[in-house]
Amino acid sequence: MSNNQHSISIFRDQLQFAQNWLEGTLQGVTQELAHWQPNGKAHPIGSQVVHVITTQDFFIHQLLQGKTPLMAGDFAEKTGFNMPPPQGNRDEWAAHVQINMDTLKQYAQAVYDATDTYLSTLSDSDLDRKLDLTNLGFGVQNVAFVFNLLILNLYCHTGEISCLKGLQGLQGYPG
Repeated sequence: MSNNQHSISIFRDQLQFAQNWLEGTLQGVTQELAHWQPNGKAHPIGSQVVHVITTQDFFIHQLLQGKTPLMAGDFAEKTGFNMPPPQGNRDEWAAHVQINMDTLKQYAQAVYDATDTYLSTLSDSDLDRKLDLTNLGFGVQNVAFVFNLLILNLYCHTGEISCLKGLQGLQGYPG
């Protein structure tokens, strides 16, 4: 690690840890479990995973690099879900999306790898670059905000997934 990548190194470590925590929590999730619809407004496990991975794919590729997200490029038709999540309310989508967890896991790994590769090209000063995220409801932020948001998103939804597993008598978090 160079002296100008201290913060980048921390973000890389945090993202890798959060991604591994998600993947560990997903151990034992079957196709049936991925589609189980709990009472109330909670979304099924599979749709939670799709949201987390597609958000990271979009932010890393399109938002930060101006590139096509993997789900619309190299992984088009190979993501493990039959329809992408909409922007905004996902209730209807979450109730109907069909997910193949094995294929989704391959897409997720590609997103994780692409994220780490992108981070390895940045220096700490790149984290200060301003982004207009007004259309996403966040106003003007910097690149560091995006990485913090991705980490938060991973942990929040991993917690929801752990709870959904627990409601079915399964261990949630790895351990």
